[in-house]
Amino acid sequence: MVIQYPPRQKDLENLVQKLGLSKTAPIDWRLLDLALTHSTISATANYEQLEFVGDAVIRLVVAEFLLESYSKLPVGEFAAVRSMLVSDRTLARIAAGYGLSRYLLVSNSALNDKLGEESRLAESFEAILGALYLSTHNFSLIRSWLDSQLIPLIDEIRTDPALQNYKAALQEWTQAHHKLLPTYRLTESDTSTLPHRFTTEVWLQDQCIGQGNGRSIKAAEQAAAEVAFFAICVPQRDRS
Repeated sequence: MVIQYPPRQKDLENLVQKLGLSKTAPIDWRLLDLALTHSTISATANYEQLEFVGDAVIRLVVAEFLLESYSKLPVGEFAAVRSMLVSDRTLARIAAGYGLSRYLLVSNSALNDKLGEESRLAESFEAILGALYLSTHNFSLIRSWLDSQLIPLIDEIRTDPALQNYKAALQEWTQAHHKLLPTYRLTESDTSTLPHRFTTEVWLQDQCIGQGNGRSIKAAEQAAAEVAFFAICVPQRDRS
C-alpha cells in the first residue's frame, strides 16, 4: 500500500531504487515512511520502534554474512568485526553513502544539532532495516544490497587492527551475559615517551579480567579489553 502523500511516496521509491530494489518490491511503504521520520516531527509516529527491530536485524544479518563468507575466522574476530560493522560510525557511513539525510524528516532544531547527525543517520538506517524486514519477515529485501556494502568494510577493518574495537566487543558480551559493563582502571602512567607508557586493567564483578599497555590511555584500555575478550569471551577451543 502506497502512502497518501504522492511526493513523499516518490521520494521513498527513489531511495528504494538507490538500494537496488524495485519499487514494485513487497515493501510496506507506511513502515518505510516511519523509518525515516524523526521523533522531533512526531512524538508517537516515528522511527524509534523500528530502530529497535533494526538493531537486532543488522546484528543477525552481519553474523550470518560473516559465517557464510569468512567461515575460517575465529569467533573472537567475528565479534570484533561485527562490533565495528554495527557501530553508529559505520552505519552512519553506509547511510550517508545512500544520501539518507535527504529522505529523513526531521525538525530544523534537530538539524542544527550537528553532533547528533551521526546518531540520527545510524538510527534511521537501522529503522529502515527494521521496516524492510517486517515487510517480508525475512532478509530478502536487505541482503540483496547490503552484502555488497559489507565486503569492503570488513576488508578495511581486518587490515587495520586499530579498527578492531575489542572494548565494544567486550562490552557487548558482558552486557549479554552479565547485564554489566566492564570498568577500566589506570594503574601506571609513565611521563616518558615510551610507546607503552600507560597500563590499564579491566574489571568485571570485582575481578580483574585483563591488563594492557599502550601509548595512550585509550590504547591501553583497548589492549586490556583484547586480553579480557579472548580470556573470557572466546571458548578455549577457538584459541587453540
